[in-house]
Amino acid sequence: MGLLRGGLTSKIHAVVEANGLPVQLGLTPGETHDNQLCTELLMGLQAKSMLLTDRGYDADWIRALVDQQGAWPIFRRNAIARTRSALVLTFTARNLVERFFNKIKQCRRVATRYDKLAANYLAFIKLASIRIWLRANESTP
Repeated sequence: MGLLRGGLTSKIHAVVEANGLPVQLGLTPGETHDNQLCTELLMGLQAKSMLLTDRGYDADWIRALVDQQGAWPIFRRNAIARTRSALVLTFTARNLVERFFNKIKQCRRVATRYDKLAANYLAFIKLASIRIWLRANESTP
């Protein structure tokens, strides 16, 4: 992974569903741009789904990729022209990703990145994600 002054760094990329459960996960070195894993992460989008992203994913080629799959992209640039209430409703759902990151960072091994190999670190992130899925589904009847 990326080596900086503070040591090894890595960036976790995630696609979550409407309930905040992870669907796709990826890992890159910390100094890479956000949209480097975009094609791998967004290949599983279903038609007529809504994609809420931040500014790091706001590019014309990403819009074309999402449009090809029949999904509806909502980027910050789109939402500026909307009313304040519509803006608040759509972008409050964006914190689902941040809440997912908070949940996986509860695992100390993920938060401190004890693993040297990126494959091992990504595997443990996936294990933590499975744990989140299990917790979400155990309480449903």
